[in-house]
Amino acid sequence: MTTANDWNDVCGIDDLVKNSGVCALVCDKQVALFTQIANATNQLSIFATSNYDPIGDANVLYRGLLGSVADKTVVASPLYKQRYCLQTGECLDDPTVKIDTYPAKIVEQRVLVQMASAE
Repeated sequence: MTTANDWNDVCGIDDLVKNSGVCALVCDKQVALFTQIANATNQLSIFATSNYDPIGDANVLYRGLLGSVADKTVVASPLYKQRYCLQTGECLDDPTVKIDTYPAKIVEQRVLVQMASAE
């Protein structure tokens, strides 16, 4: 049995869509998983955020467009196009809004996500 502070095995890296997002259910929460390939190094980066768009009031962030603003990797919501930083969760277009982010890593071709305890 896994607990909220454990690393949760979510999927294989082949289940991800490069330079895009997918949705997964982790510890009863919808999580958006984003992968990005750095062109210069061809290294895969993975990000995990809440799938919930607080401005659009819907679970749709995995369908957003990946991009960058200055040195931040962002996802633009598919509803109203607010941009959320994938590292911090901050909304670049409304500083009063933030989404949850979760530690994510790849181990032996598997995607692992760590959820914070609700305690």
